Amino acid sequence: MSTGAGRRRSLLTTAIDSLGSPPAVSEPEAPHAAPAEPSRREPAAPSFLERRGVAFDEIARTVKRLTIRVRPDECSVWPGNARDYAGLSYERCASLIDSIKEENGNREPVVVRRTPDGEKPYELIVGTRRHFSVSWLRENNHAEIDLIARIETLDDEGAFRLADIENREREDVTDLERARNYLHAVDAYYNGIRSHMADRLAIGKQNLHNLLQLAELPDDVVRAFADPADIKVRHGMKLSPLLKQPGLREAILEVAREITREQGERRTAGETPIEGPQVFQRLASASPVRREPARRVKAAVNALDGDQIGMIVSDTRARGITININPRRPINVDEILSALRPVIEAAKFSKK
Repeated sequence: MSTGAGRRRSLLTTAIDSLGSPPAVSEPEAPHAAPAEPSRREPAAPSFLERRGVAFDEIARTVKRLTIRVRPDECSVWPGNARDYAGLSYERCASLIDSIKEENGNREPVVVRRTPDGEKPYELIVGTRRHFSVSWLRENNHAEIDLIARIETLDDEGAFRLADIENREREDVTDLERARNYLHAVDAYYNGIRSHMADRLAIGKQNLHNLLQLAELPDDVVRAFADPADIKVRHGMKLSPLLKQPGLREAILEVAREITREQGERRTAGETPIEGPQVFQRLASASPVRREPARRVKAAVNALDGDQIGMIVSDTRARGITININPRRPINVDEILSALRPVIEAAKFSKK
C-alpha cells in the first residue's frame, strides 16, 4: 500500500476508533498544592467530525478517474476532431512514439465514448496522435502496448468543445486544421450562429471570424503552400477580402496555380520549397486581371452572290441604321438594292 493511501486509511481509522473511546478522566488535585505557574493555553484537539471531514476531503482530492486499456482498432476516430488523422506520419509523431515505447503506454489517457450501435465499441474524441502512435507501435513489433483511455458520456457538441480545449494547447495542430474544424462546427452544432459558438467556446467573436476566413480560402490557394502548417490566420485575414474582388480573385488564383506548379518542380528536383511568407507575398501582390472591352463586330452587307459590298456601321431604334456601301467589284444599283432590302427589313427601327 502506498504511503498516501496508508495515511488516508490512518486518518479514517483514527476518526472511527474515537467514537467508542471513553472520555479522559483528570487526576484530582492534591490538597494544599501550590498554585501552578500560568501557562500558555494549548489549542483544542480537532473533533471527530472535523477529523472525518479532513479525511474525506483528502480522499476526494486524490481519487483518479477510471481508465481502461483498449486496442486502437477498437476505436473509430471521431470526424469532428480538428486534427487531420490522414496527415499523421511517423515523422510527425516520432518523439511521442519513443515516449510511449519507453513508458509502455500513453501516460496521458485519450478520451473515448461508447458507440453501442457503431462498427467499433468506442469512438476516439481526444488523443489522435496518441492513437496513431500506439497503432504504429503495435504494427512494428510492440503488439503488447495498449491505448490507455478514459470513457466520457458526451454529445457531439460536448465532444467538440472538449477536443477544442485540448487542441488549443497543441502547437502541432495547424491554424488551417482548427479553422476548418470550426467552419464545420458552426453549422453542425450551432445552427450557423457564430456568436453562439463564440460564447460556448469562450473565444472572441473577432477571433472566430478570423479563423472562419482562413477556412474559406479556396483549395487553389491552400495548395500553393508547400505545407499546410505554413498557412496562418493572418494570411486568411489579408487574402479573404482580396478574393472577394472579382478581377483580383482570378489574378490570385492564377498566381496560386503557378506557385503550385513551381512547388511541384522543386519537390521533384529535391530543392527547398517556396516558404510560406514568400507564397503569401506573391498571392497578396497579384495584380487585377484587366479585361479588354468586347469589340463590337460590324455586320456585313452581302450581294446575292455572297460578295461583301458594305458594312452596317450602327443600328439603333432611336437613331436608325447607318450603312457604309463600298463594293470591291463593279456592281449595278439593282444588285445593291436587292442586298439592302433584307438588311433594312431586319433593322431595329423597322421593328415594332
